[in-house]
Amino acid sequence: MAAIEGILLAAGESRRMGFPKPLLRLNAHTFIEHTAHAMLDAVARLVIVLGASAERVRAAVPRDPRIAIVENSAWQRGQLSSLRAALAALSKDASAALVHLADHPTVLSATFAALVREHERSRKPILIARHGARRGHPVIFARTVFDELMRAPDEGGARVVVNADPSRVAYLDVEDPGVALDLDTPADLARAGLPPPPKR
Repeated sequence: MAAIEGILLAAGESRRMGFPKPLLRLNAHTFIEHTAHAMLDAVARLVIVLGASAERVRAAVPRDPRIAIVENSAWQRGQLSSLRAALAALSKDASAALVHLADHPTVLSATFAALVREHERSRKPILIARHGARRGHPVIFARTVFDELMRAPDEGGARVVVNADPSRVAYLDVEDPGVALDLDTPADLARAGLPPPPKR
């Protein structure tokens, strides 16, 4: 059976945080370390996309042969440009991509695994994690929508593809508030009980 591979987007500027979000700390690990390990519990291969602060973030990526690093030189064009770079780096026989963001670090390993299992059961082209009434990340995109993602407009992002046909979108309700926890500012970290960004 073709494999689902992981994509972790970590290319953003983190302008509102004032510090590279992948390098913030969750317990003993950086966000990017923690999330990479959690995703690798559910997928056999993980593509991590770097952009802003690429060298600093690269140094924090776990040394694991299952991880491939892609650098998006056009990261200023937005998140979709990083997703495109990652899709191009997936294995040719990857059946789907489990896509996650470096600023959603509290998602549980069990949530990634549950999404993979549900995709394999439902075979829906798009599967989105949801907590309460809020949809969030991770998201699974089947290969059947990869071309649409590659062609979607930068300004609309992947949302354009998600919203194009509601009949092909499924949701997995999880008891994991991390799927909808955006950490964009120091105040967001404080509300989540996480340490503030280091002083520059």
